[in-house]
Amino acid sequence: MSGTHGAHSQPALEILAALRHIQVMIADPSSDNHYTPFEDIQGLVIASAQAALGIHLLRAAGLMTGGTAGFALLVAYGTGWNFSAVFFVLNIPFFALAWALRGPVFCAKSLGTVALVSLMAEALKPLMGISAVHPGAAAVLFGVSAGVGLLGLFRHSGSLGGVSIIAMILQDRYGIRAGVTQLVHDVALFAAAAAILPLDRVLWSLLGAAILNGVIALNHRRDWYVMR
Repeated sequence: MSGTHGAHSQPALEILAALRHIQVMIADPSSDNHYTPFEDIQGLVIASAQAALGIHLLRAAGLMTGGTAGFALLVAYGTGWNFSAVFFVLNIPFFALAWALRGPVFCAKSLGTVALVSLMAEALKPLMGISAVHPGAAAVLFGVSAGVGLLGLFRHSGSLGGVSIIAMILQDRYGIRAGVTQLVHDVALFAAAAAILPLDRVLWSLLGAAILNGVIALNHRRDWYVMR
């Protein structure tokens, strides 16, 4: 009976611990490397704009990327469906995972970020028409822009959903670099892309994905983000 009672009381203890942690954050917003709401919002908006710009360049060159965004691009290329709508719908199951494993705040930030990127990527089509872009240039610029954007999202506890959520959970819990997790996922996705896209587009896309993951793997370290 005592073992059963202990098991039943464990969730209650976890809830109490979480409430105490929230009280500490409210009393001292600088504790545990937290940002003010304004700092979070502006950081997430800027990072979302960078990610949306990268995706816009990919579409203009007929390229793809990894993660849920890459899968959404493949679906859009193959079916003619709207990328932004596909990207948002594909992320819905991962929002539940984000809520369950990292809490409502991270889930809300990820939901807001995915919605922002979807809307911005759609808005860029009429506002920033690109008639011609070399796929190599698009790949490099995407890797840098989206990589820096993802760093900004990670720093403010947001993500682009999908594999990004899983990558952050693995890094936080097991110390596996987020860039490594995304790279493994991307290899499988690009293998599927080889059957849909021309080979040269797949190779240029690989360059962009390698740059993006390199930016994340080299720069996303939690100990670098401790405010002093």
